[in-house]
Amino acid sequence: MLGKLFGRGAERAVADPHALPVPRRQKNGMYVLRALGDARVLALVEAAEAGAWEAVKAALVPFDLGRDHQVLGELAELDGVQDWIGRAVEEDKEHRATALLISGTRHVSWAWEARTRQLAVNVTQEQWRLFHERLEIAEEHLLEAAELRPEWATPWRRLLTSGRGMSLGLAVNEVRLDAALRRDPLDLETHIEWVSQLQPRWSGEPGQALEFAREAFADAPDGHRLGCVIAMAHIEDWVESDNKNCLVTPEIQDELLDAAERSILHPDHVRRPGWQEDFNIFAMALSLARQRVAMPRVFHELGGAYTPWPWRYMGQPEEMYARARRNA
Repeated sequence: MLGKLFGRGAERAVADPHALPVPRRQKNGMYVLRALGDARVLALVEAAEAGAWEAVKAALVPFDLGRDHQVLGELAELDGVQDWIGRAVEEDKEHRATALLISGTRHVSWAWEARTRQLAVNVTQEQWRLFHERLEIAEEHLLEAAELRPEWATPWRRLLTSGRGMSLGLAVNEVRLDAALRRDPLDLETHIEWVSQLQPRWSGEPGQALEFAREAFADAPDGHRLGCVIAMAHIEDWVESDNKNCLVTPEIQDELLDAAERSILHPDHVRRPGWQEDFNIFAMALSLARQRVAMPRVFHELGGAYTPWPWRYMGQPEEMYARARRNA
């Protein structure tokens, strides 16, 4: 019965041996996902928190940091990594590329922490100085990592972010986009980064990002997580719009339903560490569009798992997640 109501995902009975237990104490039936919900990623995070480079390298063995943006992102958002990763860059010649990748990625996130999410006119001169200083280090480290490991896609995706922050221009970032997609043509995070680049606030044209997302997803196989780029493009349109009901149209509702059923709700979809973030992307888009078919299926699969991205586009993101979950 559940399979009929909620799709094939409800039939998955094989337990993930690395899955972290769901916290018993929950607020509003939800919990914040930690370490991508994976015990191996948690071990990595704890090693990085301790500044233990040897333990970090050991914890990275199950993962391909040159392609796994989500695992890399766990290190990028971890305060304190910038205090010790420089020593690894200088001292560990064998793993210099990995250390450079982690350092560069952390400096991109650290730069945005200095800038904050304020409008540009409200950012102080000291904040701008730190922003550019950290991005310059990020650029240097990421470009060297890309040179040392030319098969890696992750440096190029992060260079798209730093290039946008440093206002290097569309031509430079188009070269970086091409470099990332040559290495992984279906890379979701690279496509989402370009969807942001094409927004009017970054000198894009209205409708350009959604057109790019549709063309990208059209070539993806059924079950691929690239369907999230459709949801993210609509979320970005909502962010840009003055009309907060702009996604509530039959056409957008149908497109989001189709994208969800062809990607995360498809029987061929493979869940990996952090799959809950993909479901959160769709959960937010579907709730903004008031799409009543896929939305309850997505929230059912999540089981209350909340990821800050992309809900942080909203004020009071956890409360908005809880409200959307109740309305599903």
